[in-house]
Amino acid sequence: MSDISDRSFLGNGRHWVVKVGSALVTDEGRGLDHERIASWAGQIAALREAGVRVTLVSSGAVAEGMQRLKWHRRPRALYQLQAAASVGQMGLVQAYEAAFQRYGLHTAQILLTHDDLAHRQRYLNARSTLRALLDLDVVPIVNENDTVATEEIRFGDNDSLAALVANLVEADLLVVLTDQEGLYEADPRMKPDAELIHEAYADDARLEAMCSDAPGVLGSGGMRAKVQAAGRAARSGAATVIASGRGGRVLLDIRAGARVGTLLRPASERLAARKQWLANHLQVRGRLWLDDGAVRSLRTSGRSLLPVGVAAVEGSFSRGELVACLDARGREVARGLVNYGADDARRIAGHPSQQIEPLLGFVDEPELIHRDNLVVTGAAAG
Repeated sequence: MSDISDRSFLGNGRHWVVKVGSALVTDEGRGLDHERIASWAGQIAALREAGVRVTLVSSGAVAEGMQRLKWHRRPRALYQLQAAASVGQMGLVQAYEAAFQRYGLHTAQILLTHDDLAHRQRYLNARSTLRALLDLDVVPIVNENDTVATEEIRFGDNDSLAALVANLVEADLLVVLTDQEGLYEADPRMKPDAELIHEAYADDARLEAMCSDAPGVLGSGGMRAKVQAAGRAARSGAATVIASGRGGRVLLDIRAGARVGTLLRPASERLAARKQWLANHLQVRGRLWLDDGAVRSLRTSGRSLLPVGVAAVEGSFSRGELVACLDARGREVARGLVNYGADDARRIAGHPSQQIEPLLGFVDEPELIHRDNLVVTGAAAG
């Protein structure tokens, strides 16, 4: 792993997304930690004075609701999570509003579901709203809309949500504050002598192998979710710092270039905004298995996906929905919006585009996925 100490470039960022976890916000479930919330508000106010826009993604609604309802274990049933979130969200919003008002700052509550970001028009609307709030010097407080989200449209954890918000607002830096000092080479709860990783590239495949999937009692995302979030944020060019939120000046220390937590740098160039949206869908409706020629064409030539390069079609999807493209080993190499529904795609798979009309009786597009609606996401077959 890289261990480069120079982090001075972090002070040049002009837009941060800061994510705080449930255990920090609610003092391990004992109730909202107003002192810590006040500290974050003060640091964010100082960042804003220095010209840094900050969007805050905060967990804690479910945990605060659990505390108010006197539940000692995070419920598994979705309706119970929704009830806890609806109770806890009231206190969470009040706490942030009171903390930021001490610095003359207004806050705005933004509740999102996966559908809000998977639907292109709603995605653009959410982006416009966030940008307008930031232009008005308002601090957006973003959370998942647990009270209406179903299993099919949940982000799963606020680490994923934070990464998508970083893409949404084109942030320079994602800061994930947790109850650990950063990413370790092994779970320090199981191996106390595990060493902290100070720096790496966000797409380093070795990182996930070091991570634990186990969340805390209150949260839903383990360290693996945070590494995956860093990978998603990197697609829009954002670096990620995973650090302990218990320190009194952690955000200001990060901006000063201090060696705090784990820095995960983006390894590749920023994707165009539409490509980011395609790459960061968390849910796909189907899968296309490609032959080696099609994989090479997508990876090296930036071409559209033609039916002739598809070996098999999996799933049930409609025209315009998102599908993943896999190589022969089952590794995702791309994803995009498909021009034909699943049944039609199966009929034309493996055939040249000239045969689409004879096979289907009509032709919409010669491509199964046009290159403008396709983004390469993974490794090629080999």
